Amino acid sequence: MQPYRALDFLHLDSEFTEDERMVRDTVRAWVSERFLPEIMEHFEAGTFPHELTPELAELGVFGPTVPEEYGGAGMDSVAYGLICQELERGDSGLRSFVSVQGSLVMYPIFAFGSEEQKKEWLPKLAKGEAIGCFGLTEPDAGSNPGGMLSNAKKDGGDWILNGRKMWITNGTIAHVAIVWAQTEDGIRGFVVPTDTKGFSAPEQKHKWSLRASVTSELVMEDVRIPDSCRLPETKSLRNPLMCLTQARYGIAWGAVGAASSVYDEVLGYTKERVVFEKPLAGYQIPQMKLAEMATQITMGQLMALRIGRLKEAGQMTPAMVNMVKRNNVHMALTAARTGRDMLGANGISLEYQTGRHMLNLESVYTYEGTHDIHTLALGHELTGLPAYR
Repeated sequence: MQPYRALDFLHLDSEFTEDERMVRDTVRAWVSERFLPEIMEHFEAGTFPHELTPELAELGVFGPTVPEEYGGAGMDSVAYGLICQELERGDSGLRSFVSVQGSLVMYPIFAFGSEEQKKEWLPKLAKGEAIGCFGLTEPDAGSNPGGMLSNAKKDGGDWILNGRKMWITNGTIAHVAIVWAQTEDGIRGFVVPTDTKGFSAPEQKHKWSLRASVTSELVMEDVRIPDSCRLPETKSLRNPLMCLTQARYGIAWGAVGAASSVYDEVLGYTKERVVFEKPLAGYQIPQMKLAEMATQITMGQLMALRIGRLKEAGQMTPAMVNMVKRNNVHMALTAARTGRDMLGANGISLEYQTGRHMLNLESVYTYEGTHDIHTLALGHELTGLPAYR
């Protein structure tokens, strides 16, 4: 495997701080040296490289924006975006593993949890000593999470949870689950230890996308938990949607990483592949495809950087995240499909990364809000008229 050559056509490297570049370069080197040599076998076997979890914790990628007092690294939002970019350059499953831990488990505990919950869980999650999952999507409630059937009923000083969640990253290996359920007072969040009686998380197999990622069903059958497990600051559907905004922000950066990996591989391949006594890259159609790919990746980089700076300034809105997640994932999937075609028959081999990225991005295109749902959310923002009701 040749060294990675990052695309930086507009010299955006100078727009990052020294600390941000250091974080990016550290994660980039780790992905190249430790993760990429193993991913082909794990993808083929349908397994996640759990043995690398302590190294990820050592890198500080679990909840990196969480304050240091709770075990986080206290990084800024752009540094976190660059982490997601480099992790997804390796594999969408790797970035998903880290995103769930930080944006969907540590974030809600930090934002909506009690001081006791923060002190109990955040340091362990940051060190990778505990793995978390996020239970929102259900078999019949995907794009309409408000239609969830999972419920929590008060019983004295306890809550009793019943319901099912689907397509849950990390569920089978998780030590703690952030579960969202209907209550008499609206949708509330709960911090549920996965060893609680009545809780199970069978793994979902037979996937052709995100194969190097643990995907699970969560089943709750009369799961009794104390009131201390309730996230006290959760009051409505707005709270899990705030968590999804955090995750979508990371996805927008991650998609740039996947697309950059594809571009680098295809560029190198077409310059070396000789067809009719001339490198493939010397023909007009390959050059057209490479030019379009490089342009779209650069636009994605600009969008990710801009929204990162807005997030740091407290000016990022959910609609902005809808736009950049929608654009960047579509861009990355288009790049991967184009790159797979340019690799010819080699494009279906796991010896090359492009086909694996293409398969993974089909899931990224769907989760955390499908492409079409983000389109409707943007339409609502622009017109003031909701088309999905």
